[in-house]
Amino acid sequence: MILNRNRLTGVAIGVAVLISGCTSSEGNSTQQDDVSGDALTRVDALQSAVTQWQQSATIADAHAAAETALNLVVGPDGPRYGDLDGDSSTGGENTAGLLPGIGGELGLAQTEPVNDCVEADVLGGSWEDPAARWSAADDALAAWSATNNTMPTLASHPQRIYGWASLTLASNDLDEAHEYAGHAQIHVDVTVDAVEHCA
Repeated sequence: MILNRNRLTGVAIGVAVLISGCTSSEGNSTQQDDVSGDALTRVDALQSAVTQWQQSATIADAHAAAETALNLVVGPDGPRYGDLDGDSSTGGENTAGLLPGIGGELGLAQTEPVNDCVEADVLGGSWEDPAARWSAADDALAAWSATNNTMPTLASHPQRIYGWASLTLASNDLDEAHEYAGHAQIHVDVTVDAVEHCA
Protein backbone atom coordinates (compact mmCIF):
# COMPACT_ATOMS: atom_id res chain seq x y z
CA MET A 1 0.00 0.00 0.00
CA ILE A 2 1.25 3.48 -0.86
CA LEU A 3 0.80 5.83 2.06
CA ASN A 4 -1.16 9.03 1.62
CA ARG A 5 1.49 11.69 2.12
CA ASN A 6 -1.09 14.34 2.96
CA ARG A 7 -2.22 12.37 5.98
CA LEU A 8 1.32 12.17 7.28
CA THR A 9 2.29 15.82 7.10
CA GLY A 10 1.18 16.25 10.69
CA VAL A 11 3.05 13.25 12.06
CA ALA A 12 5.70 15.32 13.83
CA ILE A 13 2.99 17.46 15.39
CA GLY A 14 0.92 14.40 16.25
CA VAL A 15 3.89 12.75 17.90
CA ALA A 16 4.49 15.87 19.96
CA VAL A 17 0.86 15.71 21.08
CA LEU A 18 1.49 12.19 22.33
CA ILE A 19 3.96 13.52 24.85
CA SER A 20 1.36 15.77 26.40
CA GLY A 21 -1.48 13.28 26.48
CA CYS A 22 -2.87 12.60 22.97
CA THR A 23 -6.48 12.60 21.94
CA SER A 24 -9.08 10.38 23.52
CA SER A 25 -10.27 7.11 22.02
CA GLU A 26 -12.57 4.29 22.97
CA GLY A 27 -12.62 0.52 22.99
CA ASN A 28 -9.35 -0.39 24.69
CA SER A 29 -9.53 -4.17 24.60
CA THR A 30 -5.86 -4.73 25.40
CA GLN A 31 -4.91 -6.30 28.73
CA GLN A 32 -3.71 -3.88 31.38
CA ASP A 33 -1.75 -6.41 33.43
CA ASP A 34 1.67 -5.68 34.89
CA VAL A 35 3.82 -7.86 32.65
CA SER A 36 7.19 -7.12 34.21
CA GLY A 37 9.37 -10.13 34.81
CA ASP A 38 11.96 -11.38 32.37
CA ALA A 39 12.78 -10.72 28.73
CA LEU A 40 11.12 -13.94 27.58
CA THR A 41 7.81 -13.03 29.23
CA ARG A 42 8.06 -9.51 27.86
CA VAL A 43 8.62 -10.48 24.23
CA ASP A 44 5.65 -12.85 24.42
CA ALA A 45 3.49 -9.97 25.69
CA LEU A 46 4.90 -7.73 22.96
CA GLN A 47 3.98 -10.30 20.31
CA SER A 48 0.44 -10.45 21.69
CA ALA A 49 0.09 -6.65 21.58
CA VAL A 50 1.30 -6.44 17.98
CA THR A 51 -1.07 -9.23 16.95
CA GLN A 52 -3.97 -7.25 18.46
CA TRP A 53 -2.70 -4.16 16.67
CA GLN A 54 -2.68 -6.00 13.33
CA GLN A 55 -6.17 -7.38 13.92
CA SER A 56 -7.71 -4.18 15.27
CA ALA A 57 -11.20 -3.45 13.97
CA THR A 58 -11.18 0.25 14.84
CA ILE A 59 -8.57 2.98 15.13
CA ALA A 60 -9.27 3.10 18.88
CA ASP A 61 -8.35 -0.58 19.13
CA ALA A 62 -5.21 0.05 17.07
CA HIS A 63 -4.25 2.94 19.35
CA ALA A 64 -4.78 0.78 22.45
CA ALA A 65 -2.63 -2.05 21.10
CA ALA A 66 0.10 0.32 19.88
CA GLU A 67 0.12 1.98 23.31
CA THR A 68 0.59 -1.42 24.93
CA ALA A 69 3.44 -2.33 22.58
CA LEU A 70 5.20 1.00 23.13
CA ASN A 71 4.90 0.78 26.93
CA LEU A 72 6.21 -2.79 26.96
CA VAL A 73 9.31 -1.61 25.09
CA VAL A 74 10.08 1.60 26.99
CA GLY A 75 8.85 0.97 30.54
CA PRO A 76 8.02 3.76 33.01
CA ASP A 77 11.52 5.27 32.75
CA GLY A 78 11.46 5.49 28.97
CA PRO A 79 10.00 8.07 26.60
CA ARG A 80 6.23 8.55 26.27
CA TYR A 81 5.29 5.78 28.71
CA GLY A 82 1.70 5.96 29.94
CA ASP A 83 -1.86 6.52 28.75
CA LEU A 84 -1.09 7.62 25.21
CA ASP A 85 -4.55 7.09 23.76
CA GLY A 86 -6.36 9.11 26.42
CA ASP A 87 -8.68 6.35 27.63
CA SER A 88 -7.70 6.72 31.31
CA SER A 89 -5.79 3.42 31.44
CA THR A 90 -2.23 2.41 30.65
CA GLY A 91 -1.91 -0.53 28.28
CA GLY A 92 1.10 -2.74 28.97
CA GLU A 93 1.64 -1.25 32.42
CA ASN A 94 4.90 -2.50 33.89
CA THR A 95 7.74 -1.62 36.23
CA ALA A 96 10.69 -2.03 33.85
CA GLY A 97 10.99 -1.67 30.08
CA LEU A 98 12.42 -4.23 27.72
CA LEU A 99 15.01 -1.55 26.90
CA PRO A 100 16.86 0.68 29.38
CA GLY A 101 15.26 3.87 30.65
CA ILE A 102 16.40 7.35 29.68
CA GLY A 103 18.36 7.67 32.91
CA GLY A 104 20.06 4.29 32.53
CA GLU A 105 17.50 2.25 34.44
CA LEU A 106 18.02 -1.47 33.77
CA GLY A 107 15.99 -2.97 30.94
CA LEU A 108 14.81 -6.57 30.92
CA ALA A 109 16.93 -7.22 27.81
CA GLN A 110 20.00 -6.44 29.91
CA THR A 111 19.23 -9.19 32.42
CA GLU A 112 21.90 -11.87 32.38
CA PRO A 113 22.60 -13.97 30.51
CA VAL A 114 22.57 -11.64 27.50
CA ASN A 115 23.32 -13.56 24.31
CA ASP A 116 24.99 -12.18 21.19
CA CYS A 117 21.66 -11.86 19.34
CA VAL A 118 20.12 -9.78 22.11
CA GLU A 119 23.20 -7.54 22.11
CA ALA A 120 23.00 -7.08 18.33
CA ASP A 121 19.27 -6.98 17.62
CA VAL A 122 17.40 -6.10 20.82
CA LEU A 123 19.81 -3.72 22.51
CA GLY A 124 21.41 -2.82 19.20
CA GLY A 125 24.78 -2.00 20.70
CA SER A 126 25.93 -0.02 23.71
CA TRP A 127 23.52 1.73 26.06
CA GLU A 128 26.31 3.58 27.85
CA ASP A 129 24.46 6.80 26.97
CA PRO A 130 20.76 5.84 27.09
CA ALA A 131 19.53 9.41 26.76
CA ALA A 132 21.39 9.67 23.45
CA ARG A 133 19.95 6.36 22.26
CA TRP A 134 16.39 7.52 22.95
CA SER A 135 17.12 10.92 21.45
CA ALA A 136 18.30 9.21 18.27
CA ALA A 137 15.04 7.24 18.17
CA ASP A 138 13.01 10.42 18.50
CA ASP A 139 15.13 12.13 15.84
CA ALA A 140 14.43 9.22 13.47
CA LEU A 141 10.74 9.46 14.26
CA ALA A 142 10.62 13.21 13.65
CA ALA A 143 12.42 12.81 10.29
CA TRP A 144 10.22 9.93 9.12
CA SER A 145 7.90 10.36 6.13
CA ALA A 146 6.14 8.12 3.65
CA THR A 147 9.08 8.58 1.29
CA ASN A 148 11.80 8.61 3.95
CA ASN A 149 11.66 5.55 6.19
CA THR A 150 14.15 6.37 8.94
CA MET A 151 13.39 3.36 11.14
CA PRO A 152 16.25 1.24 9.68
CA THR A 153 18.71 3.77 11.12
CA LEU A 154 17.91 2.32 14.56
CA ALA A 155 19.99 -0.74 15.43
CA SER A 156 17.57 -1.82 18.17
CA HIS A 157 14.53 -3.60 16.73
CA PRO A 158 12.38 -2.78 19.80
CA GLN A 159 13.20 0.90 19.21
CA ARG A 160 11.79 0.48 15.71
CA ILE A 161 8.61 -0.97 17.28
CA TYR A 162 8.53 2.15 19.44
CA GLY A 163 8.69 4.22 16.24
CA TRP A 164 5.89 2.37 14.44
CA ALA A 165 3.72 2.48 17.57
CA SER A 166 4.29 6.25 17.85
CA LEU A 167 3.26 6.72 14.22
CA THR A 168 0.12 4.66 14.80
CA LEU A 169 -0.83 6.73 17.83
CA ALA A 170 -0.40 9.88 15.72
CA SER A 171 -2.67 8.56 12.95
CA ASN A 172 -6.45 8.35 12.68
CA ASP A 173 -6.35 6.07 9.64
CA LEU A 174 -6.96 2.36 10.32
CA ASP A 175 -5.28 1.26 7.09
CA GLU A 176 -2.15 3.16 8.08
CA ALA A 177 -2.29 1.64 11.55
CA HIS A 178 -2.45 -1.85 10.06
CA GLU A 179 0.46 -1.06 7.75
CA TYR A 180 2.55 0.19 10.67
CA ALA A 181 1.62 -2.93 12.63
CA GLY A 182 2.95 -5.04 9.77
CA HIS A 183 6.28 -3.23 10.03
CA ALA A 184 6.27 -3.69 13.81
CA GLN A 185 5.67 -7.42 13.37
CA ILE A 186 8.91 -7.77 11.41
CA HIS A 187 10.80 -6.30 14.35
CA VAL A 188 8.90 -8.40 16.89
CA ASP A 189 9.96 -11.47 14.93
CA VAL A 190 13.62 -10.45 15.11
CA THR A 191 13.26 -9.66 18.82
CA VAL A 192 11.60 -13.00 19.62
CA ASP A 193 14.26 -14.89 17.66
CA ALA A 194 17.01 -13.03 19.51
CA VAL A 195 15.59 -13.71 22.96
CA GLU A 196 14.24 -17.22 22.44
CA HIS A 197 16.20 -18.87 19.68
CA CYS A 198 19.71 -17.42 19.43
CA ALA A 199 22.16 -20.19 18.66
